[in-house]
Amino acid sequence: QVQLVESGGGTVLAGGSLRLSCTSSLNTFGVYTMAWFRQVDGNEREFVAGITQSGTTFYRSSVKGRFTVSRDNANKAVFLQMHDLKPEDTAVYYCGADRGASLSRLGFMSWKVVNYWGKGTLVTVSS
Repeated sequence: QVQLVESGGGTVLAGGSLRLSCTSSLNTFGVYTMAWFRQVDGNEREFVAGITQSGTTFYRSSVKGRFTVSRDNANKAVFLQMHDLKPEDTAVYYCGADRGASLSRLGFMSWKVVNYWGKGTLVTVSS
């Protein structure tokens, strides 16, 4: 079974920073589009940031300029560097892998197309 494992979550004050990591066991990691999603209880899992196999990045509007997504294919990992965190960023963050190309076609990704998920890491931002 494919495994994705997130780490790096924690509790920070508004304005602080965190760096999330996601490591995978995908044999062909380099051909997958990797993305970060977040979810608050009672809400739908929403797209945060993603990066294609060629390195093109996409972000939801509310995190542009604050978050940076990157990947390290040699280590089969994807990262999310978060700066100037806000209470509204509080959520469980998940990484997901997609064999398709919806991100490059649409500019965002629906949770419905993700092939593999990690179990999530909690980010709490207090004011």
